[in-house]
Formats: sequence, C-alpha cells, structure tokens
Amino acid sequence: MTAPAAFRPVLPTMMASALANALAFAVAGALLMASGGAGAAVLAVQVQDAAGKPLPDVVAYAEAEAGNAPRALKPGTIEQRGLQFRPLVTVVQTGSLISFPNNDKVRHHVYSFSAPHKFDQKLYSGVAAAPQLFDKAGLVVLGCNIHDKMLAYVKVVDTPYYAKTDSAGAARIDLPAAGKYTLKAWHYAAVGGATAEQALTVKASDAVATAVFKLALKPPSADGDAPASDL
Repeated sequence: MTAPAAFRPVLPTMMASALANALAFAVAGALLMASGGAGAAVLAVQVQDAAGKPLPDVVAYAEAEAGNAPRALKPGTIEQRGLQFRPLVTVVQTGSLISFPNNDKVRHHVYSFSAPHKFDQKLYSGVAAAPQLFDKAGLVVLGCNIHDKMLAYVKVVDTPYYAKTDSAGAARIDLPAAGKYTLKAWHYAAVGGATAEQALTVKASDAVATAVFKLALKPPSADGDAPASDL
C-alpha cells in the first residue's frame, strides 16, 4: 500500500531522524565506555587547619595505583593585578603552559629560581610574548624582581586528577574508575613544607568517595603576607 502523498516526504525525514538519534546514542555509549565512565566516581575532599577551620588554597591530587589515564592538558593563567599575582596558588599537570598577563599599569619582572622550572621574564606590560612551559613536577615559587612582596606558588603534578580547595575548604576531583589511589594534600604554609597523603580505595559502588585532611600550618608572617619561601 502506498502512503498518501502528504506523508511521503515526512517518512524519510522521520526515519533519518531516528537513525541519527540511534547513532548519537551509540557514539555516546562508546565514548563513555572508552573513558571508563561506567566506573567513574567523584572524590569529595575536605581540608581543615589544626583548629578545625576550613582551609582554602590546598592542592589536592590523586595518583592511581594502576597508572594515570591520559587527559588533555589544561593551560593556566596567573595574572598580575593590584601588585599581586592572582591566583596565589595554581595547580597544573606536568607539561602544561601558563600565561602571565600583566593587567597592572606598571611593568613587572616575573621570575623563579625553583628547580622544577627556572625562568626570567624581563620587564613587560600587557600579555607576555609566550607562556611558560612547566614540564617537571614539583613546586615553583614565583616572585617579581621589582615588587618584593609579590609571591605566588605553582604546584606541578604528574596526575590529571587534581583540584584546589575553595573558601569552604572543599574540592572535587573526578576519578575515571574505581580502584586504589594515593590522595595527597599540599598547602604553601604547611609545617615543614610537608605534603599530607592517605591511601584511598574507591569501590565501584561509590558514586561519591570522601576524604578529610587536617593540616598544621606555620604562623602567619608579621606583615600579614603569605609565608616567605625560598625562590
């Protein structure tokens, strides 16, 4: 039986739409399986100081016992504004680029003597000619050769599973799958510069896994600035 003329153009369109939707669902499912999405979990991290107060600017990162799955690198930006580096603390994965735009009305001379990445960006304003490549894990402390009180920290980690705590001391890390991880927490003012860590087992049934850290901090400096560190 031939469909009425009024419906003939509609049927191929509906079939094409249904086929497109089925293909889209199939592709999405394949990508989810390939990325380990079926076993993915969220890691909720809470960090406090010794007095139990929420601690912001803590770098939390998880290292998978089975190895870290590759992820696209996320470039970072540390601007200079109000004669300060913003943000004070930045975390990136090894191999990432960081740009240093100068949004002040004065020029800055950004540098670091830290072993993981020594560099010297001479006096400039506006956007620097090229971003810096941070290709070694570790801590990089930044300074300005013109303004001594300007200080910032870059924590370079060998894992793509990282986050930084907010004003409530909370951070969220998306994990690719269940398994065993070593969770680490670092703060620039931690006593002895220590990085706290704890073993963590994430079960397949855990939609959200939780971890809590309590860090002892050095007393603040007399002028209220961030604790001094070797550059």
